[in-house]
Amino acid sequence: MRTVFILIFAAVVTTHASVPVPAKKQDRPIVLAGGTIHTVSGAVIENGMILFESGRITAVGTRVVIPANAETIDIRGKHVYPGLINAASTIGLLEIESARGTNDVAETGRINSNVRAEAAVNPESELIPATRANGVTISHVMPGGSLIAGRTAAMMMDGWTVDDMTLKAPIGLYVNWPNLRVNRSPDVRQSEEEQKKSIGNAVKELRIAFEDARAYLKAKKADGSHETDLRWEAFAPLFAGTMPLIVGANEVSQIQAAVQFALDQHVRLVIHGGRDSWKVADLLKINSVAVIVEPVHDLPNRRWEEYDTPFTVPLKLFQAGVLFAISGGGNATMNERNIGYQAATAASYGLPKEEALKSVTLNAAKVLGIDALVGSLEVGKDATLIVTSGDPLEIMSTVEMEFIRGKRVDLRSRHTELWKKYQEKYRQLGH
Repeated sequence: MRTVFILIFAAVVTTHASVPVPAKKQDRPIVLAGGTIHTVSGAVIENGMILFESGRITAVGTRVVIPANAETIDIRGKHVYPGLINAASTIGLLEIESARGTNDVAETGRINSNVRAEAAVNPESELIPATRANGVTISHVMPGGSLIAGRTAAMMMDGWTVDDMTLKAPIGLYVNWPNLRVNRSPDVRQSEEEQKKSIGNAVKELRIAFEDARAYLKAKKADGSHETDLRWEAFAPLFAGTMPLIVGANEVSQIQAAVQFALDQHVRLVIHGGRDSWKVADLLKINSVAVIVEPVHDLPNRRWEEYDTPFTVPLKLFQAGVLFAISGGGNATMNERNIGYQAATAASYGLPKEEALKSVTLNAAKVLGIDALVGSLEVGKDATLIVTSGDPLEIMSTVEMEFIRGKRVDLRSRHTELWKKYQEKYRQLGH
């Protein structure tokens, strides 16, 4: 028995050996001096300085008064950017897709508004260090499910516990909009009438859920002793206008239906996915609906579409004046580290380069309602930033330092440990 225990313990230690120790809180002022500061919200500052204390930025410019006890880091020849923000993510909820025990993305049932994404995030995930090593400092973690999936959360990519990692929760209530298209393939078992009935029932189920939530909140306000139901309690900030309804929708019919539903319910709307969002950009603009584009690196959905249709969605939304963010792919956790390259592809297909950067920094923060905290390098905001060798949207650039709320984060990951391991292997082989 003792031998078995030792083997199990060794396996656990080996499994988590590459997860770096979370950073300690900032305990003295830090100034980064001599680099190029990309504030995103304003001008680029050459040979600039950025000072942060107790996790907050206190000065940015070419002339900064440095406290006597400050640590000064020379970054001449380097660049400073806000940490990248992935606006749609399942990181921490899904580790290995084929291992059911590591998948906490979705709960059973169709009405799960009481689900809190941040409560299920695994701080020990191997994917977190690998993702942040490429500059992603904040991820918008979203639950999955068949209809009302639950509440989303903005998570910092470092911390001992989920409480340490939570930047803001909830961000929004996530709903998967029903597929409104009838599938006429001979392989589909349901008849057209049965499919239409299922679609109608799903939309009706969603409306009833909202009606029940309103009725519950009204009854509880009138009677303080009313029995608590967490499913309906979760709707309170949505109806109060302090958080949006985030709807997973790709096709024109879905997006149009979601916009009308949000108008009927008097709630703020954010579209996630948005493959066809450019086709109804005017509707989104008029109704102040933001879009989380996911993903840019994709194939056309229809045989007659141009090959670059997914690459140009951000450009078309920008031209229409629609606020949008580019995500790394909420259902492709292993690719979240490539979020900057998704934005770069959009830039190479016409999106202005500064807007591509904003789509994974400041505009992503605006879509999520966290722009008072992160997304740009401004006095008063969190010192959540990266020091790079060049443009973080360029694949040849590297992240050399990273700070999350002033804490200097260890950039080691399973990838870097394996690189060292096999580098040593070939050194031993004489190559």
